[in-house]
Amino acid sequence: MSIFPRISLKPEVTDYLKSVFLNKEVLAAVGHQEAESRFHKLLSCLSHPPSYTCVRASTHLASLEEIRHKLGEELKKQQMCSSSAEEVSLQILPHPRIPDVLLLPVDGPRCVKQLSSEVAVGAQCGSAVLRGAHVFAPGIVASPKSMKAGDRVSVFSDLEGKCTRGATSFQGKKVFVGNGVAEMDRSSIFCTDEPAKGIGVRMIEPLYQSPSFDGVLPELVFLQNLPSVVVGHVLGPCPGERILDMCAAPGGKTCHIAAVMGDQGEVVALDKIRSKIDRIRQNAQMLHLRSIKAYCFNSTQAVSSDAAHVAEGPPFPPESFDRVLLDAPCSGLGQRPNMASTWSLKEICSYQPLQRKLFHAAVRLLKKGGVLVYSTCTVTLAENEEQVAWALDTFPCLTLQPQEPHIGAEGMLGAGLSPKQLRLLQRFSPELIWDQTESTAPLPCRADGDTIGFFIAKFLKT
Repeated sequence: MSIFPRISLKPEVTDYLKSVFLNKEVLAAVGHQEAESRFHKLLSCLSHPPSYTCVRASTHLASLEEIRHKLGEELKKQQMCSSSAEEVSLQILPHPRIPDVLLLPVDGPRCVKQLSSEVAVGAQCGSAVLRGAHVFAPGIVASPKSMKAGDRVSVFSDLEGKCTRGATSFQGKKVFVGNGVAEMDRSSIFCTDEPAKGIGVRMIEPLYQSPSFDGVLPELVFLQNLPSVVVGHVLGPCPGERILDMCAAPGGKTCHIAAVMGDQGEVVALDKIRSKIDRIRQNAQMLHLRSIKAYCFNSTQAVSSDAAHVAEGPPFPPESFDRVLLDAPCSGLGQRPNMASTWSLKEICSYQPLQRKLFHAAVRLLKKGGVLVYSTCTVTLAENEEQVAWALDTFPCLTLQPQEPHIGAEGMLGAGLSPKQLRLLQRFSPELIWDQTESTAPLPCRADGDTIGFFIAKFLKT
């Protein structure tokens, strides 16, 4: 499909994932050839961006149609100001089942001729470029010695993070992501006094063409992957309830929960990192959401040992919340595009114990009759279906519940869950639909399957 056909992983990680996707139950259900095909499609999917950009609209501030119109006007202005002579037809479509989502098709991979002058960027920056971003100065790790503002350059992503910052060239493992125009001289990018800020390279011929949302209607539109928006609706917050978001940074889901409940009630957001809590508060203020209270706190310790303890912030007495979202820290192997991962198998497998500690706290903090939603952005069985099986066995008070909307696939075989239980789970698995022929299908038909890898389970505490 492209010059980077599949994600680059350490051999031990590839073998581990293969054992997951070709486990005995899967092989018995679909056969070895189909299971093998799905596995290799997954590796290809992960290295490419989805075929659309998903935008969550702030429908608590304006109607979806009004936001859609304003977004179209803003993107037309962006296109007119672009230095690229190429005009792209703007298409903004509402999602047929999710009332606060707008979809924009992505054009790519496109045929772009590489230039002789090369800029290298970090892998995270390279992934952002594939999703429509320009290259910001902190992401640049190497540039030609003579580069001046106005120079046309090809941008390459350093897949393994081995490029020395400030280098004049890089010959390591890299991948081409498009062409742009330098907005700064090399001396400004790598100055020693203070780190450079702002756009370092403005992309004019990206490998994947999609709008840049930098500074575009920040109050009304929020870039968010489709499954992450689905989570907020599955949680189903209602006005007047008290909701806990246990691992809240950077706050996209927190703000969505507050918006869905009409900003009526209380949304408590916890995260261990102070700077991330500041970001949540900034987002809440920008979106005019007053129901959010964010605290820097370790959620594994969020339950007070004193049931009579009363305080505004954590730790909280048991059964303090009507609903709890546990969007757990995970290996992140469902993120797209991810052209390379340098993580070891030990790192990939290190999240399950932490997720279980968080689960213990979540169940204790949830009221009887309350809803707990568990989600991850990874594709492993150990962090998803196996955690559900463990939770049902460990907490007899929990029962799986139907999810609405349910637009992903059912859970994956291999964790010993029953067919009925698997149907109640929601696994977003791009390898199940990904095919070059899918690019001709209407966008709303592609959107529900061509997502990041993601997992959702919904429980009721009885």
